[in-house]
Amino acid sequence: MPDIHPALLQDCLVIGRFPLCTLLLMDDVTYPWFILVPEREAMTEIHQLCEADQQQLMRESVQLAKALEAAFTPDKLNVAVLGNIVPQLHFHHVVRYRNDPAWPGPVWGQAPAIPYGKESRGAVLAALKTSLGDAVEWRATNQLLIS
Repeated sequence: MPDIHPALLQDCLVIGRFPLCTLLLMDDVTYPWFILVPEREAMTEIHQLCEADQQQLMRESVQLAKALEAAFTPDKLNVAVLGNIVPQLHFHHVVRYRNDPAWPGPVWGQAPAIPYGKESRGAVLAALKTSLGDAVEWRATNQLLIS
């Protein structure tokens, strides 16, 4: 498994693994925001992945998106690959509501992140776990709730 870029580790919590991707939770209570990071070395773009990995990434993204819709009933789900600041290939999945602070614009740069507390983080993870079930190899829950 390649290392996850330090900027992602600074802003996110590693919460689990799909077959191809590490699943991260952005540490910002403002939005349920998850990131898929394909476990491949030196990838910056989706087209650089082999065809099988491209297809697996799309399967995992769709699976995550469906779980986010079931868990959080968003008004819109923003899915994006940017990489302008963090060059490592990563795929954002951001739950959006018409009353969120950045609506209807993008979430990037709108306001400083507000880190999760133990309870709010636990509630978000519990909702996602209910929707995703065993599709993800979850990181130990007690580590996430204590961190």
